Parts: sequence; structure tokens; C-alpha cells
Amino acid sequence: MTDFDLDMLETQVDELIRACDRLREDNAALRANQEHLIAERAELIEKTELARNRIEAMVARLKAMEDQL
Repeated sequence: MTDFDLDMLETQVDELIRACDRLREDNAALRANQEHLIAERAELIEKTELARNRIEAMVARLKAMEDQL
């Protein structure tokens, strides 16, 4: 191999290493974002369930009041 071939190969290896590092960082960021979104989803599901329960209780009270009239 000539010096030119070795230099070219070294450049390509360096580029691959940088690409791997970028992908590793992107992957870590995506995983962190996914964890955040999963936690946010769980919170929203809980809030929705609480709201549903409150609305069902209000509807039940309104029906009870209606029955009394």
C-alpha cells in the first residue's frame, strides 16, 4: 500500500469513528427523550383517569338530583 492509500484509509477510519460517536450520542439523547415521554404519558394517563372518575361522579350526582325532583 502506498502512503496515499494509508492516509485515505486512516481518514475513512477517523470518519467512521466520528460517525459512531455521533450515533452513540444521538442514541443516548433519543433514549433520554423516550424515557421522558414515557413518564409524561404515564402522568397524562393518570390525569385522564382522575378526570374521568370526577366526571363520572358528577354525572352520578346529577342523576341522583334528577331522580329526587
